[in-house]
Amino acid sequence: MKKMMSMKLMWAVACAFLLIGSAASAQIKMPAASPTATVKQPVGLTDVTLEYSRPSTKGRKIFGDLVPYGRLWRTGANASTKLTFSDEVTLEGNKVPAGQYALYTVPGENEWTIVIHKNTKHWGDGGAAYKQEEDLVRFKVPAQKLADKAETFTIGFSDLTNNSGVMNIMWENTLVPVKITTDVDTKVMAQIQEKVINGTNVTPALYASAANYYADNGKDLKQAITWFKLANEKDPKFWNLHYQAKAQARAKDYKGATATAQKSLELAKKENNADYVALNEKLLAEIKGKK
Repeated sequence: MKKMMSMKLMWAVACAFLLIGSAASAQIKMPAASPTATVKQPVGLTDVTLEYSRPSTKGRKIFGDLVPYGRLWRTGANASTKLTFSDEVTLEGNKVPAGQYALYTVPGENEWTIVIHKNTKHWGDGGAAYKQEEDLVRFKVPAQKLADKAETFTIGFSDLTNNSGVMNIMWENTLVPVKITTDVDTKVMAQIQEKVINGTNVTPALYASAANYYADNGKDLKQAITWFKLANEKDPKFWNLHYQAKAQARAKDYKGATATAQKSLELAKKENNADYVALNEKLLAEIKGKK
């Protein structure tokens, strides 16, 4: 009896696997109407990750028709678009803490409302389940006209600087730019304080990094030159010597800048680095004109 029951159970399991296999083989794999995309973009020292679906125009009128004006939009297709920030950022002057958010928008003919929403579980715009009190922030940005039509819905990044970038929402003939700003200076200065000012066994590379940051960002130029000298005394590199010479020239130490640029030029020639040979020759000509 037990043997018969065991055989019946095995037969039932075999049939179940057969049915599952048949169902799977019956499906036809086709391209997605709105393919998903993941974009990862560092902005300053912050990682920005965007996950969204990308519908195409396919001859349809989009804004004001397929996507109505004045109505909440998922900003893409399928599930809500997700934005993740590894650190706090500022979007068009609005602070957004680190974390993941749903990106919704309310399109308008001349102006869009950008919605950063805390609930990331909605499908699409959430319908009746959407609660405006779960918005982190709403703000308006002007809509612009694209010079070239965007057939496929696209969100990308441009105009990257040391601490900012622009997130561009583009489809059909519309462009909506959203500026992202991050706090880089506080983080870098904290590292310099810990690793260079208060550090022990500071390496030439650390001195050079701190010197470059000070020189490039309007910090104490005298301190930058001191750190450049410490780096280049221990481990002279033609690129660090070049930046030291530029800092010395800015400090109007033209004699010191000339000597440092000459040394950088010699090392660059020795290393067959044509770029820094040209940069040093140009710098020496500029210094000569100021003496």
